[in-house]
Amino acid sequence: MTEDEARGWIAERFGVSRETKLATYAEILRAESINQNLVSAASLATIWSRHLLDSAQLLPLAETAGKGSWVDVGSGAGLPGLVVAVLSDWPTVLVEPRGRRVQFLRDAISILGLEAQVIVQPTRIETYKPSELASVISARAVADLPGLLLSTVHCTNSSTVWLLPKGRTAHSEVEAAKTKWQGVFHVEPSITQPESGIVVARGVRPK
Repeated sequence: MTEDEARGWIAERFGVSRETKLATYAEILRAESINQNLVSAASLATIWSRHLLDSAQLLPLAETAGKGSWVDVGSGAGLPGLVVAVLSDWPTVLVEPRGRRVQFLRDAISILGLEAQVIVQPTRIETYKPSELASVISARAVADLPGLLLSTVHCTNSSTVWLLPKGRTAHSEVEAAKTKWQGVFHVEPSITQPESGIVVARGVRPK
């Protein structure tokens, strides 16, 4: 998918005003990438298809989730958490332990005017104690699926939806997780990388 096609997909589904705000976030991300390695330098040329659309495609998969916060684990550059917040009204919690990235996220939230919608938790997910259980858990390139379920399960209940981009390892990670976890697991093909998959999980609990 080209950069123009990616922008068009987002504008068609979420509206031009949100797509315009997402373009502002893209510029903030590009500018900060000079100072710290938020995303690979090579991927900045395809930021819309490689990062923004890759994050935005999670939102339609969350339509069945209940009310509550969207908790993004290891947010780093704000992917997918800040993209979710820009393109929706979802209350969003960005869990990120690294200090420089925490400051970047806070600065980006301020510039984008999202202070009332987005909270940054400067901690590891294992020590995060949510005030309410998450309706959605997302994470991009943080840990393997069994480890991620273990580290986040205390933030969830039976109605929580996990949305986890996993690349080519999606199916094998689901099989590994099923040895210790039960629930409904599905791998959704990525629209940005056809060979990659997004793990969608519900009703997850230890066996």
